[in-house]
Amino acid sequence: MSTLNPAFIEIVQRMPKADLHCHLDGSLRPSTLLELSVERDLPLPVVTATALGDWMRVDHALNLEDYLARFGVTLAAMQDTVSLERIAHEFVLDAALDGVRYIEARFCPALHVRGGLSLDDVMQAVGRGLARGQKETGTLARVIVCALRSMPWPHAMVMAELAVAYKGKGVVAFDLAGGELGNSATAHALAFDYARAHDLAVTVHAGEGDGPVSIREALHRCAADRIGHGTRLREDPSLEAYVIDHRITLEVCPTSNVQTRVVPSFGDHPLARYVVMGAVVTINTDNRLMSGVSLTDEYVRCAQHLDFDLDTLAMLAITSFDSAFLPHVERETLRENIAIEIGNLLADAEDIQVTL
Repeated sequence: MSTLNPAFIEIVQRMPKADLHCHLDGSLRPSTLLELSVERDLPLPVVTATALGDWMRVDHALNLEDYLARFGVTLAAMQDTVSLERIAHEFVLDAALDGVRYIEARFCPALHVRGGLSLDDVMQAVGRGLARGQKETGTLARVIVCALRSMPWPHAMVMAELAVAYKGKGVVAFDLAGGELGNSATAHALAFDYARAHDLAVTVHAGEGDGPVSIREALHRCAADRIGHGTRLREDPSLEAYVIDHRITLEVCPTSNVQTRVVPSFGDHPLARYVVMGAVVTINTDNRLMSGVSLTDEYVRCAQHLDFDLDTLAMLAITSFDSAFLPHVERETLRENIAIEIGNLLADAEDIQVTL
């Protein structure tokens, strides 16, 4: 593992970044989760924000399903509009402080109606919070509506219809999340047909809790534009070549993949392989609370464990903006401005001799 110059870390923090794979219900501030839980008389195993942050971080999950179990705690505190709006607002503020200029907040609205909210109530509360954060920081925030693999039909179709209804009102894509093993994407394929028939972008969690077969389903049955994680793609050389040749973006979340035991260690992550092979790769946080990371942390760990230099990190940052689910003109304008800013930042880095 490389030792980093503090100036290197500072440059990475200042570098404009995009987070394309970040779950709203996995990215609460520990202090907010504690406050909301106390106000709503929700049981917690600890009584301070610091202890709660430590307890919520899943460092030793047995598998993906074990990692996902912590979401029950956050979801319990996200069942009213005030909480949802606050959490969405803070979601953007925290991203902006980390140098994130564009973020896609993904969540499953169906998980927030236990207290009597309608799906529209949920969407509008989250939308208000994201819009406030965007106005205050300048960081662009959009929504990806998730359906869950484990929930029976017609759940996925209801979520797809909701996503389409809010297309152009903050929603930029439809996703399938949750435990992969034993929960085939094909069972929800008609929902993806609906989303695509209404010209909505599609991303699918695949190749994390299950092998390359789940990536095949995501691509060839759900017509995914991007793949969430895709960690196990390397196990199928033909499919790996297809993904690279067709420029399908991989939303890679390295720390999360270590925690869910998809890879044994950060240094063993195939991200470096995919970069060398020319895949379209982005670095993302997945769940800032459960994984205990910021996007800067992820970039820095890639430098420490995978020997990525500043030029490589800069390339990956720009690729994230290239892969954003934004209208073409808006995306190109943002990308051009970001590329100029990153170029100037790298020039400054050369002047102060920033090295690993």
